[in-house]
Amino acid sequence: MNGLRLRSLAVPGLLAAAILLLALAAPMLPLADPVRQDVARRLAGPSAAHLLGQDEYGRDVLSRILWGARVSLAVAFTATALAATLGTALGILGGYFRGVIELLTVRAAEIVLCFPPLLLALLVVTLMGPGTGTLIFSLAILFTPGFARVAYAETLSVRALDYVTAQQALGAPTRRILARTLLPNIAPPLIVQFSLTVASAMVLESGLSFLGLGVVPPSPSWGLMIRGARTTMEQAPLLLLWPCLALAGAVLVLNLLCDRLRDVLDPRGRSTGSPGFLRKLAALPPAPVESVPLLRVEGLTLQVKGRHGSVTLVRDAGFSVGRGETVAVVGESGSGKTLTVLAVMGLLPAAVVPVAGRILFTGRDGHVRDLLRLPEAQMRALRGRDLAMVFQDPSSSLNPLLRIGDQVAESLRAHGAKSSESVVPLLRQVGLPDPERQAQAYPHEVSGGQRQRAMIAAAIANHPRLLLADEPTTALDVTVQAQILSLLTDLKRAEGGMGMVFVTHNLAVVSDIADRVVVMYAGEVVEEGPVADVFAAPRHPYTAALLASVPEGGAERLAAIRGTVPQPLDMPAGCRFAPRCERAIEICREVAPALVEVSLVRRSRCVRWKELV
Repeated sequence: MNGLRLRSLAVPGLLAAAILLLALAAPMLPLADPVRQDVARRLAGPSAAHLLGQDEYGRDVLSRILWGARVSLAVAFTATALAATLGTALGILGGYFRGVIELLTVRAAEIVLCFPPLLLALLVVTLMGPGTGTLIFSLAILFTPGFARVAYAETLSVRALDYVTAQQALGAPTRRILARTLLPNIAPPLIVQFSLTVASAMVLESGLSFLGLGVVPPSPSWGLMIRGARTTMEQAPLLLLWPCLALAGAVLVLNLLCDRLRDVLDPRGRSTGSPGFLRKLAALPPAPVESVPLLRVEGLTLQVKGRHGSVTLVRDAGFSVGRGETVAVVGESGSGKTLTVLAVMGLLPAAVVPVAGRILFTGRDGHVRDLLRLPEAQMRALRGRDLAMVFQDPSSSLNPLLRIGDQVAESLRAHGAKSSESVVPLLRQVGLPDPERQAQAYPHEVSGGQRQRAMIAAAIANHPRLLLADEPTTALDVTVQAQILSLLTDLKRAEGGMGMVFVTHNLAVVSDIADRVVVMYAGEVVEEGPVADVFAAPRHPYTAALLASVPEGGAERLAAIRGTVPQPLDMPAGCRFAPRCERAIEICREVAPALVEVSLVRRSRCVRWKELV
């Protein structure tokens, strides 16, 4: 931890500790009995025997202040802890699962907000009778919706982030995702909410005790002391000062402590370390490609419901991946590449629904499963074990609150591993320098290339049969890109014929890493075939246009593709590329072409593919 941040805890920490210790030690301190009355000396001022004087019944004020702290703090912390536990659980469940669960948790809790807090507390106390137990129950009910709303709002903002999806891709159980991924990342605002709620609970407890509906006399309470001092404030104004000062001071100290604690517990605010040097792996001999496909996507169609009905995002997409083979999926942004890969992992956004097609995957046991129709429990068992995924941005794909080693170990624990001893060897395998130290580092303390290597280590931890890489080099500089590509190639061979789907928009990358290429445009596969054949003689105008726009393509002049990818709501009637195609004829604008076989290993979605050179 940063030393400066730790020092910022010193003053509020010592003050809070002093308040708690005095309250806890009240029975052991040489104090007068807080309920013993000495009416003859009522309203007496400070003296050696009574440092803060005596109240309207002759009771020692200092003793009642310290014993009252026990009651006020106990009620406030107990009620807040109950509200925080219940409210956070309701908020996380509602924000993560949405739908009916949200109605039964967050929305149901918000009913309490319809009632004024003090009136609701008065109602509960009136029905159940005054007392400490009733007061704690009342306050817990009042403050639960506040925690539920904070947890719900934070969960909504976190659940869609890449590192949550990455945990799902590793096959982590839902309970572990909620407890280890979501909860730590929404904790800082909950800590602030806790401090504010403790302060509010202390004030509300004092208010109810002041009204005679909280702590029952003669038990000491700051609210009861303020109530008693109100009637004698002209004769002994100090009797009103002491409990008010104790209440205000405790509230301020707790707020300051929790605010500083929030900053210290969040490692994202810590100083970063120096990134280490990257290291390449030695090349290994290539593994043979089997004829039986490891993955076969057939007729995949994805839709999302809109204002004007269902909108098709991906239509009739299909390709296959053999064991030991790398298939690159390329195309402009908005072509449906990432959605297709997420469909394979079963991690589509909630609004996107597969309406047709099959995704056939051959598992370790040799059985072929349709991933689109597999129950979630079985799909989760495959993620991170048979199927693994590396995401685009390593900065957002790693949980910022957990150490790198813990996150790599999570992929092992998700599938039954009892020990995390293999974490350091995994980090060493992917080329992280000083893996022992890097395992203890937080994501922000290492470079972007090292973060991506850590993500790859988590993905290959269980030796998957198929690795899906969604533009894993986009956020990295050119030098690191080359190292990551080399690493992926070597790992694929080292893993005994692991298949790989590599999503990218960079055709230069495809020529270095892939065996076959699938070109997608506007949600459709427009061409497929071996990389060398497709690049040498494209059989679709879109592929030819992409190749002409690549700087490394050897062309004398770069060619830009006119226009933009059409929006899903505004797809042309015929060929989707026709409005941008220089070779389009009338039939291209009227009839949607089918994906036809150009040869035994190539396919094209163009009626004029024979005329292309």
